[in-house]
Amino acid sequence: MSVRLILDYVKIDDIYSDGDVENDILKIFKSDNPDVKIRKILEKDPSWPMRYHLSPIRENLLNWYEFPKEATLLEIGAGCGAVTGVFTRKLSRVVAVELSRRRAEVVAERHRDKENLTVYAGNLNDINLEEKFDYVTLIGVLEYAGRYTHTDNPFVDFLKNIKKYLKDGGTIFIAIENKFGLKYWSGVREDHTGKFFDSIQGYPEYDGIRTFGKKEIEDILKEVGFGRIDFYYPLPDYKLPIEIFSDKYLPSAKHEISRSVFPSVDYAQQRDYLFDEHLAMNEIVKNEKFDFFANSFLIVASL
Repeated sequence: MSVRLILDYVKIDDIYSDGDVENDILKIFKSDNPDVKIRKILEKDPSWPMRYHLSPIRENLLNWYEFPKEATLLEIGAGCGAVTGVFTRKLSRVVAVELSRRRAEVVAERHRDKENLTVYAGNLNDINLEEKFDYVTLIGVLEYAGRYTHTDNPFVDFLKNIKKYLKDGGTIFIAIENKFGLKYWSGVREDHTGKFFDSIQGYPEYDGIRTFGKKEIEDILKEVGFGRIDFYYPLPDYKLPIEIFSDKYLPSAKHEISRSVFPSVDYAQQRDYLFDEHLAMNEIVKNEKFDFFANSFLIVASL
């Protein structure tokens, strides 16, 4: 194994986990021919955690980005390493931090031959990382800041803390749900609380987890000190992205959004279908409000 796995900072094991399915995933990557086994699993309509952690579609989020080969990257909240491979192929050094020991072990087994990868298990606040990086990623991480940063303004303070790991002129990637995403109007429960219309109503029973609208998160990033902020819009969302638009290339009559990004089945949860999202989004696009209703944001913010 070429990858470095560091377990010295684990205090509470598997504080954030999808449960026993992660043991099954670890066994897959420890076995012979894991790629063959994953392909067979994905062909059989697997559970959401299996699909989320194993699908190669996850890499679409950033496999198109032109990273300088000599650059370095800190991946905070690496999960089971579904996107980590993109970074190890494109950059000279990658440090992945994952709160859960089990998930960190999955990341290390999944990318065991990568000499440019170091994986830490534990809370970033407890890990002594003195180096600075060209890039930092927060993929499905920022929304949990209120749970682990106990201040009056946890989301701002969390990002201020993260900023210290960036070199001058460094860039942060944030992938997060849009609180006003069209799916939440059309019958999907809020991803984190499981309540209908929870984010749209501003999380009336807020318990430390929340997402944001475009203006809200843009204002937070400006307050933290990021000077350039670019928004991208993965569809159907950042978790299994099929198409990605940006403010420089928005959907239009010339490039209508494909119906395929509005699947008839929600893999993550049971849901209602109050209206045809594809038809509704085309009308939203005509009225130039796509960015407000996009289901997810991929934000690229530079100092």
